[in-house]
Amino acid sequence: MRTVLASIAIAAIVSLLGAVSMFYNIYYSLPDIGPQPAEVRVEQGDSLATVARKLRDQKIITNSLFFSLWARFSGAEKRLHQGLYRFDTGVAAREVLDRLVNGKGIFQSVTIPEGFTVREIALLLEKMQIADGQKFLAEAAHPSLLASFGLQGKGIEGYLFPSTYHFTPATAEREILIALAEQFRKVSQPLLAERGGATTLTAHELLTLASIIEKETGVDAERPLVSAVFHNRLNRQMPLQSDPTVIYGIRDFNGNLTKKDLMEATPYNTYRIAALPPGPICNPSVASIKAALHPANVPYLYFVSKNDGTHLFSETIEAHNRAVKTFQPVRQSAPASAKIAARH
Repeated sequence: MRTVLASIAIAAIVSLLGAVSMFYNIYYSLPDIGPQPAEVRVEQGDSLATVARKLRDQKIITNSLFFSLWARFSGAEKRLHQGLYRFDTGVAAREVLDRLVNGKGIFQSVTIPEGFTVREIALLLEKMQIADGQKFLAEAAHPSLLASFGLQGKGIEGYLFPSTYHFTPATAEREILIALAEQFRKVSQPLLAERGGATTLTAHELLTLASIIEKETGVDAERPLVSAVFHNRLNRQMPLQSDPTVIYGIRDFNGNLTKKDLMEATPYNTYRIAALPPGPICNPSVASIKAALHPANVPYLYFVSKNDGTHLFSETIEAHNRAVKTFQPVRQSAPASAKIAARH
């Protein structure tokens, strides 16, 4: 009898210690997730064990068994919301479970491609149901937002950094813009500060040039060459004659660039003005910004698409016209001075 009572007592003590340990782990234990935020994606059809394992692997919880037992005990096992969850700091397992049950902190990933315009970003966010496109555009043009980034009179085009972001469905359009603009300031401004005395172009002008380079070529090795062409033209006070700038200045462009478009008087028609347009025509990559800062040391003044994603560069109009005849015969009807490049 004493042996039985002792066994019962030991079992009771062990159970009590286990319960106390689980209670402490669920309510008070805060894991150290490190300096970088921890993320976990709950997929449709994931079992509780799978979710607990993912959380443990990312060091969001310390004990997957306790977490699973608590989820079953509290009736939360079948109520977990799928989505991407992000944890910037360690929180108790009870809070982790609460976020998963209530869908708190669900993040949706969106990649802003290099070379997207503000309007294209708005369409992408709306398509992914992350933001209202019209509200996004309205906020992008709001004077107070522009003033907060020192962009009065310039606009926010070119100042939104192309990268992958994570937003909750409840994130306001203004907050999304701030996130993109802050990332730009963090990554790009140190680069633009390098210009020193190497160029007379302002940071805004360099960013404008970078945006044109971004639209003219997607080949990294060509960016410094394209940059050199435009720098050489600017130094000679020659029009840049860039199709992408013309297209940017056309409202509701239908995809067909005509000779009439090349003659249209807009601030972005670099066939008519021998200068940079008033601002960026897209949000460029770091590679294009670096190319704008560091053009290749070449004498080229022209380039034409070879129809394979690359370009042929020329120093003289005669050589360029021969290249155009070879690679872009349909452009022969345009004046020689208008044959700098075809859209890539």
